Amino acid sequence: MKKLFAEWKGFLMSGISYMLPVVIGGSLVVAVPKLIGLCFGITSFDAYKSGIWFYLGQIESVGWIGVGLVNLVLAGYIAYAIGDKPALAAGFIGGSLATTANMGFLGALVAGFASGYTARWCQRKLKVGEKFESIMPLVVVPLLSTMVVAILMGIILKEPLTWVNTSLVAWIKEMSASGVSAATLALIMGAMIGTDLGGPINKAAWMAGNVLLAEKIYTPAMIVNVAIAGIPLGYAVATTLFKQRFSTELLDAGRSDWFMGFIGITEGAIPFTLINPLKLIPINMLAGAAGSVTTILLGAQAKIPPVGGMYGFVTIHNGWAYLVGLLVCALIIGILAPLAVNFNDSTPAGKDSEEDEDDIEISFE
Repeated sequence: MKKLFAEWKGFLMSGISYMLPVVIGGSLVVAVPKLIGLCFGITSFDAYKSGIWFYLGQIESVGWIGVGLVNLVLAGYIAYAIGDKPALAAGFIGGSLATTANMGFLGALVAGFASGYTARWCQRKLKVGEKFESIMPLVVVPLLSTMVVAILMGIILKEPLTWVNTSLVAWIKEMSASGVSAATLALIMGAMIGTDLGGPINKAAWMAGNVLLAEKIYTPAMIVNVAIAGIPLGYAVATTLFKQRFSTELLDAGRSDWFMGFIGITEGAIPFTLINPLKLIPINMLAGAAGSVTTILLGAQAKIPPVGGMYGFVTIHNGWAYLVGLLVCALIIGILAPLAVNFNDSTPAGKDSEEDEDDIEISFE
């Protein structure tokens, strides 16, 4: 069972890795025209039929097309990770169906895994003569895997998945609109970002925030963006304030984390966290939660698709609150992490730092 879960995690992460540039590219193309319009007091381009504002509206609409491809790409590349190229067709079709039938990212996950495993089964179990081998990946596997997706998602699971997704979206909308509930959401999602730093829990929070952009729910994405940028910034701050507590290698990593935090890459915190995960993961979670909830409590609002990284404040109403949240997150790590752990010993916790070189075997076979 443990091996199976690890395999599923790999497939999911593969799908997410392909989805990342799609959602980032799409949301940025939506955000840039919006920002230009807001500078001139224009909140919608719908009323314009010509001129610069019309063309900016057209650009924005292209960005929304990109955001709308999230489920298609996620399902397609989960299927690809499991069943290779023959699974892509069913994965893309199932992902598109998840969007059009309002089944959301849960439907995309079902489509991806169903397509991939059906395609894998076909390739392993169905045997044909040598003359017909070429039609297997082109005809037989796409036909059968797409038929399975059509029956499973078009008939059996359509209504349940639509109900679950609709209820989930309504619940998150309600939480995002309520001050107390939004703060609770921020605490949970901010802490999730700080757990495994790019692993499945972190990516689950990121995905929950960003797939909701297609539903025009922006607050969860803003919440996770604070923690994503604030945590690596925290280690950059730590290496600046407590240089004597860090090895030369980690001081170099800390300088890199200024950039990681600026553009929003939590993986920049991994080299530090590996030194002592038992102490540092709780600090990361505390910092992510505190930074995100601070942003919410100070009144930050995402009225357009928010951009990640430190510069994301320009896409936020009350952007100063976003920056304060980043500062709170960074200072918690910047002060607590060096007090809890001596980073001069750069051997990860649990490893034997006095390992005999004679015990290391190098083979070129």
